Order: sequence, then C-alpha cells, then structure tokens
Amino acid sequence: MAAKPLTPAQIAALPTELPQWTVREGKLHRELRFADFSAAFGFMTRVALAAEALEHHPEWCNVWNRVTINLTTHDTGGLSDLDLALAQQIDGLVS
Repeated sequence: MAAKPLTPAQIAALPTELPQWTVREGKLHRELRFADFSAAFGFMTRVALAAEALEHHPEWCNVWNRVTINLTTHDTGGLSDLDLALAQQIDGLVS
C-alpha cells in the first residue's frame, strides 16, 4: 500500500485525533509505561503484528517497563496516512 503524505490541515488536527500522541521532530511520538518488562514486551509483540499487517514499522525503544514509539514514513519524508493508521491501532492495543 502506497503511503499518502498527511496535509498540513491533517497534521494540525492530530492533537484532537490522537490526544495521547505529540508531534516531535516531525514524527508522531508516544511514551508508555507498563507494570513490568513482560507487559511492555507483550504490548510490543501486539504492535509488531499490527505493524506487519500494515507493512509499516515503528521506530521504537524498550527499557524495562517503558516503550517509546516514533512514527514517520521515510518514503514520503514525513507523516503519512500509514502513521495515522498505526497510531490508531496502537491506541487500541493499550491495555
């Protein structure tokens, strides 16, 4: 699926559409905390399956109970509809 860049209006609407996310350095950014490493890793596994289905993969980091996620689309040089779709799926996976 070819990514479609988000328009300036769509980017301006992101705080309303994705209130748990911020735009940081041109990327969608979210930090999450879990009870422990197993819960964080389980969440990452669920995100990995969603990302693979979209063929769109996050930039992320895990340190013990914390997961930091950045979404961007390198092919478009910024945010795209794939970032929005993955962020929405991630929000649905947060327990």
